[in-house]
Amino acid sequence: MIRVLFVCLGNICRSPTAEGVFRARVARAGLAHAIAADSAGTHDYHIGDPPDRRARAAAGRRGVDISDLRGRQATREDFARFDYVLAMDRANLNHLAQICPKGMESRLRLFLEFAPRAGLDEVPDPYYGGEAGFERILDLAEAAAEGLLAHIRSVHLAGTHDPA
Repeated sequence: MIRVLFVCLGNICRSPTAEGVFRARVARAGLAHAIAADSAGTHDYHIGDPPDRRARAAAGRRGVDISDLRGRQATREDFARFDYVLAMDRANLNHLAQICPKGMESRLRLFLEFAPRAGLDEVPDPYYGGEAGFERILDLAEAAAEGLLAHIRSVHLAGTHDPA
């Protein structure tokens, strides 16, 4: 089982959106038995809280249900549990690097590394903006989820094909 953790600041906007989009892609590819996803925040602001209502609404409009997700804080132990720890931006990447155990640094990356054509390397935080910001993070999450899935297939699941 390949395990992926998506991480943002509070785990109510960007990382649960990325988790939901990626899970949907994995399910559509028939790979839920081989790939698992979770999300977390670098800070403890929203532990136990559902994703932001705007994130839930935007995801829902694209057929992605993230209403069952709940906020949690990333921990040092996550580096042992997950093959990929993907930060939404450099600030969270730096925070995660501070708690990353020695020898596990290769697991830590920016999520948008998997969407090189996006023209960005950080997923912008939509929290203080309007609805358009949540649509934008969905666009970015969809692009990066496709790239991440292709990467996992090529590195870990060679010979696995999308039934669609």
